[in-house]
Amino acid sequence: MAAPLLPPPPDPQFVLRGTQSAVNALHFCGGTQAQGCPLLFSGSQSGLVHIWSLQTRRAIATLDGHGGQSVTWLQTLPQGPQLLSQGRDLQLCLWDLAEGRNTIVDSVHLKSVGFCRSSILVEEQLHWMLAVPGKDNDEVQILEMPSKTSVCTLKPEADAKPGMPMCLGLWQADTSPRPLLLVGYEDGSVALWDISERKVCSRIACHGEPVMGLDFDSQKARGISGSAGKELAVWSLDGQQALQVRHIHELTNPGIADIMIRPDRKILATAGWDHRIRIFHWRTMKPLAVLAFHSASVHCVAFAADGLLAAGSKDQRISIWSLYPHT
Repeated sequence: MAAPLLPPPPDPQFVLRGTQSAVNALHFCGGTQAQGCPLLFSGSQSGLVHIWSLQTRRAIATLDGHGGQSVTWLQTLPQGPQLLSQGRDLQLCLWDLAEGRNTIVDSVHLKSVGFCRSSILVEEQLHWMLAVPGKDNDEVQILEMPSKTSVCTLKPEADAKPGMPMCLGLWQADTSPRPLLLVGYEDGSVALWDISERKVCSRIACHGEPVMGLDFDSQKARGISGSAGKELAVWSLDGQQALQVRHIHELTNPGIADIMIRPDRKILATAGWDHRIRIFHWRTMKPLAVLAFHSASVHCVAFAADGLLAAGSKDQRISIWSLYPHT
């Protein structure tokens, strides 16, 4: 029986142009009813961070802190208007955005030239944990911020050879204060680390190619990962902190650069090397839409708190989508 045809995909709500180089990182700030219209941050291949107003659809500020080296990761901090930007210049910069200051107030020097994006876990209003790729190929370093105190270095056991960490996800269960870290590795495996114990709780082989992106739904204790190959892996975490592969979804074309579950945990989006954004129902993994707007690899996807989706591409454009509104 032929697979049911998907309805024709919608067009983007609008498109942001002006980065003048490939878009490698996206992050929304705000977007809840109390905060009003969200701001969108984009990081480009040319080392610039653009701050976009979605009302005027124009960049309201440009941050130049990475010496022309590609920006790979962006994250705002909850304690006021502060932004973290990670670049291929081995700097992770902390920006003060209050009152239009847009200045770097601190930085962390990274020791890894890989493409692994960092991750944060906010512990208290003024303190947060930071996971960054470590000095040795297979290491992840955990720092207490803003003091930059080293908490520990997570290095796989001697007989495990997972290769480089490719993507990181710090999180905390609602039932426990212990910080945990999910790592997607070069050998296609996903591991769960207990940071306090400095040990791997569980590791699963998900992919035959390097894991390029992962996201985790801590309420459902379920996660998803994409790789340089043709499969999406859905996995779960039980009460004993054991990971288990639940479902493998085969894609038409290889290469997932980024993956994100929408904040309401209803749908997820993937960024594809095949120029396409794919939308899935999170609970069932039913394909909902294939958005074929971009003319080159899609490098990143991001959801705002209100459900708006942004995708950034090698074609130097950022597409903005309103799909399956929150119910």
